[in-house]
Amino acid sequence: MAEETNGLQAPTRRDYVKYGGAVIGGGLLAGCTDDSSSSEETTGEPSTSTDTDSGTSDDGSYSVTMEPVGTVEFEEAPQTWVPYTGDYADMGVALGQSDGLSAIGVRARFGSHLYEELPDVAVNKDDLTELWQDGTGKELFYELDADVHVIDPNFMINRLQWSQRDVDEIGNNVGPFFGNTIFTRVYDWHEYADYSMYEAFEKIAEVFQERQRYEVFKKYHDEILSDVQSRLPDETPTVAVLYPADIPPESFYPYLIGSGTQSKHWADLNVEDALAQHGISDAQAGGGTIDYESLLEIDPEVIAIRLQGEITQEYIDREITSHLKSHNVASNLQAVQNDRIVYGGLTYQGPIIHLFQLERTAQGLYPDEFGGQQLFDRQRVSDIVKGKF
Repeated sequence: MAEETNGLQAPTRRDYVKYGGAVIGGGLLAGCTDDSSSSEETTGEPSTSTDTDSGTSDDGSYSVTMEPVGTVEFEEAPQTWVPYTGDYADMGVALGQSDGLSAIGVRARFGSHLYEELPDVAVNKDDLTELWQDGTGKELFYELDADVHVIDPNFMINRLQWSQRDVDEIGNNVGPFFGNTIFTRVYDWHEYADYSMYEAFEKIAEVFQERQRYEVFKKYHDEILSDVQSRLPDETPTVAVLYPADIPPESFYPYLIGSGTQSKHWADLNVEDALAQHGISDAQAGGGTIDYESLLEIDPEVIAIRLQGEITQEYIDREITSHLKSHNVASNLQAVQNDRIVYGGLTYQGPIIHLFQLERTAQGLYPDEFGGQQLFDRQRVSDIVKGKF
């Protein structure tokens, strides 16, 4: 757990941010019921707050509601902001807020390199403070001094070993937490609303007062998705999404194709999850690795290699596929024999990264239909980001 400070009882520095509503079960507003609270405290019980649309008062202040944090009231749109995961970072960039982005949990897991294909859109990850530094301490949050933290407080507690007291301290003394862990649905502490990518995107748009930009982006997403899905074959393949435990791999961490946003591009393409069909547990839910013998029993039609960073198909072929083809067990997999090993994408995707991953995945799964084609207009996406509607 991060070291405690003496700032817990200090008056809030940001008088323009006020919390409203209530979160039951030790939520963000509940305060410290025990001064000796440990990092095991959670805000994981379901929220009873009403998830209403944001409202604007006569003086221009407005409120936004999202589980599990409840309702947060703003007197003006945040200028500086900190996400932990790349999904929310991508949402902010899509809403034209890249100038206020100051940090990210792990730089390598944020797919900002994809923006290089968008005219006049760029985020230099080297300029972002990395929140994970052999742990994530509160001191960084004081230094960053962000107007809002686009992070699920339960993620801080359950994944990063903060206490509820830590969350309250930063929320009161620096800026509020506002977010929901959307990339996966496997965590047992996530017992509250499951937002889709665009439901969460809408909430973040309300925070930044960028409703029109959100609506334009959603309309374009719907157009692209409708076109892609109209071209899918009647029968789609079984896919196993695997994260190599080593390079070259002898085992993999399994990732299930579920309802979390990390799987949106797979769900959009109507594939079947080969791992789920055989009762394999997701690595994020404490599942172990899977070896080639076990994988041969499943024998998926397609193997999708998930890796973080700038991963090319040439890298997949050189570091993964060549090894599988020469392996005495892996070489018997139908996906290996049929050259059906594709890139599985990044874990964290928002609306921009999703379009790139949808395109690349469609090309990998159905090269005869989508190979070599750009499925969305880079200039159009750039125009939306820049507010040119």
